[in-house]
Amino acid sequence: MCMYCKSNDLTESITIHAVDCNGCLIIIKNVPCEECEQCGAKYYSDETARQLEKLVNTAKQLMQEISVINYTKVA
Repeated sequence: MCMYCKSNDLTESITIHAVDCNGCLIIIKNVPCEECEQCGAKYYSDETARQLEKLVNTAKQLMQEISVINYTKVA
């Protein structure tokens, strides 16, 4: 159920996750999610959220102004 509009219509989808970190932009593309068909809210599984956190922390260490990462699920 969508926590914003209370719709039960969530579908599997792919999205882009962007993080602004102290003036640096981290973009992670092809991220699996569930998307609300009513309002467009996106939800990540616990595993995807953990992977996103790892990817963002790795990108922070690179200290680049813009980082674009293609999400790949770790086996």
